[in-house]
Amino acid sequence: MTISNDSRDRVKRIFEPIALGMGRLGLTPDALTLIGFAITVVGAILIAGQQWLVGGIVVFLGGAFDMFDGTLARATGKVSKLGAFTDSVFDRAGEVVVYIGLVAGLQELGVLNGTVLAAAAMGSAVLVSYTRSKSEGLGFTAGTGMAAVGVMPREVRLVVLSLGLMLAGILGTLREDTSCVGCAGGGAILPGVWVLFLALAIITIGSI
Repeated sequence: MTISNDSRDRVKRIFEPIALGMGRLGLTPDALTLIGFAITVVGAILIAGQQWLVGGIVVFLGGAFDMFDGTLARATGKVSKLGAFTDSVFDRAGEVVVYIGLVAGLQELGVLNGTVLAAAAMGSAVLVSYTRSKSEGLGFTAGTGMAAVGVMPREVRLVVLSLGLMLAGILGTLREDTSCVGCAGGGAILPGVWVLFLALAIITIGSI
């Protein structure tokens, strides 16, 4: 699942009025980057506590700030290499923190397969980002040759994971079965865990 530059531009135009509004409040692009990272960390903590629905919503909101900071920087002429570097680092750090929260949450439930799959998704997501960055540093043009790695960019991974978490939370409220020893809320979480399995499998394969 790839995202064209035209699609990215259309989405950025939608977020531009919101980003400019935040700029009028005195927020800088770097401030939005830090706010987005902080929100993502809160989401990861919620996920670690098996609060799938709320955690998924919070992570999605944190990811939205990735659009706000870059859009505000371009609209106000504050684009800089340092800002782009900071944004990229915090984006990747936020993604890793979310996966760590997911690993912790599934580990707490005793779901070994889910823990392994979450770790694999994290590893593949980090690897594809590194591979693309390294290949571009060696002179390959972005999106071509060795730089054309991974069909699931960070934005798509974030959406898939957030939707998987939210759906897991919703499904987890539809069933009550106390026969599942070691599962939070009994067997209620099982349908949600399977949704997370699917989302993580898609992310892992799509990042290769």
